Amino acid sequence: METERRTHALGLVYPPAGADRDYTGMQLTFIGSIAEYAARHDYDLLLSPSGTESDASFRRMVGGRRVDGVIVLEVRRDDDRVDHLLKASLPFVTMGRNRRSDEMSWVDLDYAGLAAGCVRHLCDLGHERIAFVNRSEQLFRIGYGPSRFGQEGFTKAMAELGLTGNTYQCGDDFASGESCLEQILRDDPDTSSLVTMNEAALGGLYLGLIRNGRSVPRDFSVVGVVAGTWAERVTPALTAAEVPARDMCRVSVKLMVERLASPGAPPRHVLLRPLISLRASTGPFRPAPGHEPGPDDLDDLDF
Repeated sequence: METERRTHALGLVYPPAGADRDYTGMQLTFIGSIAEYAARHDYDLLLSPSGTESDASFRRMVGGRRVDGVIVLEVRRDDDRVDHLLKASLPFVTMGRNRRSDEMSWVDLDYAGLAAGCVRHLCDLGHERIAFVNRSEQLFRIGYGPSRFGQEGFTKAMAELGLTGNTYQCGDDFASGESCLEQILRDDPDTSSLVTMNEAALGGLYLGLIRNGRSVPRDFSVVGVVAGTWAERVTPALTAAEVPARDMCRVSVKLMVERLASPGAPPRHVLLRPLISLRASTGPFRPAPGHEPGPDDLDDLDF
């Protein structure tokens, strides 16, 4: 791209909020952080809430060459936005991987490895019946990468270790978390722990445990792949592989700037593997108690 044709702007493409849901705190962190790091490289940021390549804002951004390059959030395994960008020969970087990952630069977390690490942590503590609380059914169905990779990692680790457990799709809200926990205990009352990737439902999961007479971590252990701010927001604080949102944004902008400087260079791939931070939500396995929660238990719940 010739210097005189540069717009000195980057495009950020992300799924639009639905009529029944707002943007999550994590999504807003990604958007804000990418804007910050783009500004550090002297780029403006043009936003396009586009879930498909047919969305008008995406078409205007790409077809009108309003930006020098595009960063795409929440890439799906089959994503027509990626297909369109490849055909348009517009430099881009994705947050996540899909079936065309070899053709593009991307940064992602090793969600499969992180979910498997959570399972191994619980297994080391003696837990044998473990549930997996994923993101929503809609995100899983459209091939949202973290949801798919995380469940694959969980399922594989459970099979390798000979453990028993079920997987659940859960809405990104408090009420869905509580309902999901109720379903987990109905399906298998002997479940003693869970792995979650759904930080927005975390408070509801905790409340569901208390309402069912389970104390964390004495009677039930919880571990997740979530942002550190969410892990610290609940009581007891969540043992978690923390999603390094700002690091991912910094790397995505860096990859974008590199592609603009050297458009003919091979695509670069960055897979991050954060460690699990041990906090207070996991403990050794103990048989489930037979008591109902009292008012003092509910008063102690903090979000």
